[in-house]
Amino acid sequence: MAYIGNKPTAVPLTSSDIQDGTITASDIADSTITSGKIASGVIANQSAFKNIIINGDMSIAQRATSQSSVTTTGYYTCDRFQWIADYGTVTLSQDTTVPSGQGFAKSYKIDVTTAGTVSSGGYVLVRQKIEGQNLQYLKKGTSNAESLTLSFWIQSTKTGTYIAELYDADNNRQISKAYTVSSSNTWEKKTLTFAGDTSGAFGNDNGGSLFLNLYLSAGTDYTSGTLNTSWNSSTNANRVVGQVDAQDNASNNIYFTGVQLEVGTSASDFEFLPLDVNLRRCQRYYYLHADGASSNKRIMTAGAYNGSLIDGTVFFPTTMRANPSIDVVSGTNYYTCYGNNSNDPVNDFSIEESNINSAGVRNSSASVTQGAPYHVITTNSSAKLAFNSEL
Repeated sequence: MAYIGNKPTAVPLTSSDIQDGTITASDIADSTITSGKIASGVIANQSAFKNIIINGDMSIAQRATSQSSVTTTGYYTCDRFQWIADYGTVTLSQDTTVPSGQGFAKSYKIDVTTAGTVSSGGYVLVRQKIEGQNLQYLKKGTSNAESLTLSFWIQSTKTGTYIAELYDADNNRQISKAYTVSSSNTWEKKTLTFAGDTSGAFGNDNGGSLFLNLYLSAGTDYTSGTLNTSWNSSTNANRVVGQVDAQDNASNNIYFTGVQLEVGTSASDFEFLPLDVNLRRCQRYYYLHADGASSNKRIMTAGAYNGSLIDGTVFFPTTMRANPSIDVVSGTNYYTCYGNNSNDPVNDFSIEESNINSAGVRNSSASVTQGAPYHVITTNSSAKLAFNSEL
């Protein structure tokens, strides 16, 4: 390489440049960016996929942006976040209420519409389950087990003590941490650090090994002991001690966003992923192939096996966690098969077989022409065809 003038002189790079946790313009100017700085990931938001939680910014909601009259456990709105409840009625939604100036556009809202009284064995919480094969780098069950730090934003009408829990489903172990909502209807950021667990390794498979549980209420079976703040075999009485009942009033609203779980003993800035990357990560567990929000959405190309059975294949945009089940909304003439110079309505579809990359989809009560090809579309605003591989 030729230089005009004198060849630049390299300046030795020091460990202090790394340990201070910042890379400044002067660092760049004097060549003090070290390999340690790169390894420690102190360049803001450059540690790719540091967040164990998927969709922590609540930006993806394939199933719906709002679901009213929710009384049972299930996945309803923001992807990967499961609503767990055995009493009360809520409306769950992907909301635009967010903490100001933090970069978030969406939140997960719980609007209590009918209050209830928690039973001794009852509880209400928001949960995300994580595959064991995605957690092997935590080295759980060894002397080198990594600490984890949870950070998130919460706004709640109900002030007081709340409990966040990490639950090891493979070994029935858990650890809980308390935090306080200090001001009603005010966004507050919470940071909780959990020590590494030297007992009980996570299974290296696609099963749900680690559960993040954000409690909103719990009965005496879970609150009557002493809060377990270090990893131990699960004892129900010690899991949710001190938790307020955020379900006790129909005027209560709770919001979450910016949920991040990462290795280490301190919280870093939230890791914002591109929308397409975040969507693909969610589609591993649930894939909305077509809905009728606007009609005439193509579902698939299919063939008529005989006069009543039409059969096609849906290919998934990403590898799903496991062979999925079908999630279809049925109704009179919700779908239409176009082919052979005719249009033949059908009410629903079933899954013939599936694997992690595709599924065979069929209707066996059609009125079609044997051997003819068809393209299938939605023809009702309520129509929906999706595939479910949730933990």
